[in-house]
Amino acid sequence: MPAFSRRTFMLAATALGAMTFAGVAVAQVPALAKKDTYKVGFAQTESNNPWRIAQTDSMKAEAEKRGYQLVYTDAAGSAAKQVADVNSMIAQGVDVIFLAPREEKPLIPAVMAAKKAGIPVILLDRSVDPSLAKAGEDYLTFIGSDFIEEGKRIAEWLAKNADGKSKIIELEGTTGSSPANDRKKGFDEAITAAGGFEIVASQTGDFARDKGRQVAEALLQAHPDADIIYAHNDEMAIGAISAIEAAGKVPGKDILVLSIDGGKEAVQAVVDGKIAAVVECNPRFGPKAFDTMEAYANGDKIDAWVINDDKFYDSTNAAAELADAY
Repeated sequence: MPAFSRRTFMLAATALGAMTFAGVAVAQVPALAKKDTYKVGFAQTESNNPWRIAQTDSMKAEAEKRGYQLVYTDAAGSAAKQVADVNSMIAQGVDVIFLAPREEKPLIPAVMAAKKAGIPVILLDRSVDPSLAKAGEDYLTFIGSDFIEEGKRIAEWLAKNADGKSKIIELEGTTGSSPANDRKKGFDEAITAAGGFEIVASQTGDFARDKGRQVAEALLQAHPDADIIYAHNDEMAIGAISAIEAAGKVPGKDILVLSIDGGKEAVQAVVDGKIAAVVECNPRFGPKAFDTMEAYANGDKIDAWVINDDKFYDSTNAAAELADAY
């Protein structure tokens, strides 16, 4: 190789190496400096149910306890607004952003915008599409429950306690959200493996009480032989109870109702016999969220998934556990 060409090649290789190194640097989650106090963003997806309110209260209380400034936004159920909320936090110069993404794909631009701005993101209770953004690279970690396991636990309980009931109506959560996707996957796979059950209808109720009621009413009319309703959250389960009663049937007797979230109203419904079983999805994120943030600032290794522990309520323990439900 001529000297000039060799020199040109070496310069090009050096430049390519620098670009590769820069690419690796960019691929990492932005650092978080260790400080006495922080300005923290919390982008909530909505506040239209007790679970979300409990989560927000926990985050606000913990920020106040630690003396941090909390920049709080409520997207009111709009993924587009939530992206705008995150962009506003970036403009305000927050140190870190806690994001409860409404849906897996639409919030990717918000995660990437924060990363580009040098602000680490911690996902709470819902994740984003893992093919588009990765923990430890694009955001720090996901703190939340194992949604697949939640659905599986409900299915396993049902397989043991169905008492001859077998035809299931499934009320799904918000289309495209990780809890809806995973609670369906965990339940459907486990109940299929158990054998003897049929999901006669599965439709979104958008995690909302009134929509859950409306969808349950329509599906009960279309499938009058259905004797089980599995709802992806308490709000839809409580809506379904109203639909069952409006149809002249008795929840807990004619139709088993199963739920996930474990709010006080739902646990009381277990005590009353209207809901058969509920898997808790713990909404009290504050302590774990801020502990994780501070551990990262201290240089600790953070796992890609920080799992919340969830309780299980049925007739054997609901009365004793009611006082501690959120």
